Amino acid sequence: MFVHAQGVNPSATNTIPSSRRSRRWTILVAVLLTAVGATFLLSQRVQTTTPEGSRGKKKGGGAIPVGIAPVEQGDIGVYLNALGTVTPVYSVTLTSRVTGQLMEVHYREGQIVHKGELLAVIDPRPYQATVMQAEGQLARDSATLKNSYIDLDRYKLIYAQKAIPEQTLATQQAVTEQNEGTVKVDQGNLEAAKVNLEYTRITAPIDGRVGLRLVDPGNIVQANGTSGILTIAQLQPITVVFTIAEDYVSEVSSQLRAGRKLVVDALDRSNQSELAKGTVLTIDNAIDTTTGTVKVRSSFGNKDYRLFPNEFVNARLLLKTLHKANLISTAAIQRNNDLAFVYVVDADNSVKMRNIKIATTDGNIAAVTGVNPGEKVVTDGFDRLQDGVKVAVRNTNGESPGTSGSDRDRAGAEGEPKAQGQGNSAGAERQNARQANPK
Repeated sequence: MFVHAQGVNPSATNTIPSSRRSRRWTILVAVLLTAVGATFLLSQRVQTTTPEGSRGKKKGGGAIPVGIAPVEQGDIGVYLNALGTVTPVYSVTLTSRVTGQLMEVHYREGQIVHKGELLAVIDPRPYQATVMQAEGQLARDSATLKNSYIDLDRYKLIYAQKAIPEQTLATQQAVTEQNEGTVKVDQGNLEAAKVNLEYTRITAPIDGRVGLRLVDPGNIVQANGTSGILTIAQLQPITVVFTIAEDYVSEVSSQLRAGRKLVVDALDRSNQSELAKGTVLTIDNAIDTTTGTVKVRSSFGNKDYRLFPNEFVNARLLLKTLHKANLISTAAIQRNNDLAFVYVVDADNSVKMRNIKIATTDGNIAAVTGVNPGEKVVTDGFDRLQDGVKVAVRNTNGESPGTSGSDRDRAGAEGEPKAQGQGNSAGAERQNARQANPK
């Protein structure tokens, strides 16, 4: 018995996988075409939204934008800078020379007083009584002395008549001299009592500013107490004490001996504002071996009282003045280890590195050697600079080099309708996308 098996057509089995593969390839090609198209459209959109000025920069190519400043010729001072302390010429702590109750105070705290002004009064009554006693004692002993003179004259007359022995005359002479001594003692006691009475009135010994009151009226003050009653500090004139290195001692002292007045500026903490201007008064007589410095005292008129005792200030001593020096901005100075250099811009807008030596600096200005007046040096934009690189000078208004006025006008004219919402396709598409997909 034969059985006929029904098999599958071989051609049919081959067509099924091939059709599937063809669909896959079709889908893959479609995806690739879509990606390529999207990339092309995106690149076109980026190009249309790129500012014309930016495309101009790419066309320019290579030039590094920098800021420059010219080398000028002028005068600059050589200064010695130091931290100084404001010190009064005179500072007095007043204490009572007599003991007693403080009865009156004739000053206000912080008042400017003058020499001889009455400041306080201590109870004078005990000392007035002492003066009266001394006057009475002096009067009594003076009468005794007067009587001794009368007796001495009589004894001399009698002795001349040989009526009394010489010893009696000598005794009377001694009594008279003793009475003279007693009168002198009484006179001294009276003067001492008057001085103590005067001490009950405390007056200002100098001109200056009174500090805070240390003792209130009604308190008992002791003679020569340690705390004092008040303090007075002279403010006009006033001095500033600062130190300089021993390397400059000979130059400063030689100028002082020659009679030259060295100018000193007192600046505030930020070293920006000038508080007062004065002159060097004197230099100390010895160098501090621990620091290698010497103290200098300078005097200031302090007319507006801007300098205050014990205040810290920045003292700046003008040592000398350099004339016709090459001056550049300190922002142009670059350093490499121990060397200082600048980038000089040539006529073809290329830079050359040039070593310089710094003579002195004053704020944002430096006096240097190695450059010539009129040359232009780079002040900013050093990131990619090197010898021989082309540069483009920035305008003072911050615009990129190569942007002309007509380009700015054209860009403004093109940007005006866009600002009114006409023709900005990229902005419209972004706005539609935000409206379709709110977050």
